[in-house]
Amino acid sequence: MTRAALAHRWLTGRVAAPIAVVLGSLLLAASSYVEAPMWPVPITLQTYAVCVVGALFGARLGAAAVAAYLIEGAFGLPVFAGGAGGFAHFLGPTGGYLVGFLVAAALAGALVERGWRSFTALLGVMLLAHVVIFAFGVLQLQLFVGWSQAWSAGVAPFLIGTLIKSVAAAATALAAHPFLLRD
Repeated sequence: MTRAALAHRWLTGRVAAPIAVVLGSLLLAASSYVEAPMWPVPITLQTYAVCVVGALFGARLGAAAVAAYLIEGAFGLPVFAGGAGGFAHFLGPTGGYLVGFLVAAALAGALVERGWRSFTALLGVMLLAHVVIFAFGVLQLQLFVGWSQAWSAGVAPFLIGTLIKSVAAAATALAAHPFLLRD
């Protein structure tokens, strides 16, 4: 690679990465406002956005975008479901889901970076990312409502929506394949 090409790659990486992080956190914030209220966990488009951000941005930038979103929410910006914000949400019933977002985005990004880019592979990535989110979410939710209620209120009602969001996220990532960011 020529010196000019290396300089161009370095410059575009330095410019594109922060923009990707900001855009990813904004997408996550916007997705939290698309909500069907339920208790204790609302239905939102956040898990769809987490999967798409991870797949499109890669492990590092996807995790950075989700981390930025989580920091924004922790500082009280209205970016969580229903326009909520504040650090207390990390300690409440839905805090595990929020932490799971970070791990799921990094996992989705890492798998896509390793070549999981066919529709079938992407669907597997999105389903696995959702499993990670549910695992973290249920682990914390059960502290508030017990294991049985955590499953029946924190996972079971979301299974059909999760399948739909996984298919949509896989299709979105596949359609955006030419625009995938790489580190």
